[in-house]
Amino acid sequence: MTVDFVALDFETANRSPASACAVGLVRVRGGKFVDQDAWLIRPPSGHDEFAPFNVQLHGVSAERVSRAPNWQSSLDRILEFTGDDVLVAHNAPFDIGVLVAASRATRLPIPALKYFCTLRLARRSYQLPSYSLPSAAKAAGYQAFKHHDALADAEACAAIVVDVAQQLGTLSIEALSVNTGVHIRRLHADNTTALDALVADATF
Repeated sequence: MTVDFVALDFETANRSPASACAVGLVRVRGGKFVDQDAWLIRPPSGHDEFAPFNVQLHGVSAERVSRAPNWQSSLDRILEFTGDDVLVAHNAPFDIGVLVAASRATRLPIPALKYFCTLRLARRSYQLPSYSLPSAAKAAGYQAFKHHDALADAEACAAIVVDVAQQLGTLSIEALSVNTGVHIRRLHADNTTALDALVADATF
């Protein structure tokens, strides 16, 4: 199998989608995890309040990110790691919406990225009472992981793609998209309506 992609997960400091405070990335080549990266992020000014609910969820606090990289350097690092790969995330509109919102908050250009949603993939591939990341990852054979740890969530997300690709015998993320009807979508910096919708999807 030659399925190649990068899995992505963000954690946020509060209800603002621009408040990225942690990221996890996993590179997959030929269906195998070959590289990973994860770090804390200092959220953009004006979006940097840490809500107690969020801190309880992921354990990242204002103190922990006080010396962390800012969004601009984090975005550069994400793009360098991703290269030309398709970004994969569970409920991708949320994670891509975070990337868009944080970039807008810091007046950075919106990168031209391709992305794919494992929540939609799981709904088309498994019969489950819940399609949350822990449930879908368990169906993919990936079980004991720390949910809301950005790197662990990225690994779980990647495991879903690898499992479905193996089941279907697909040789690429593009073929998986065609075979399942889960579209690979693209970010377009000039499509304000689509970007606004992503940011709205990332607001909780």
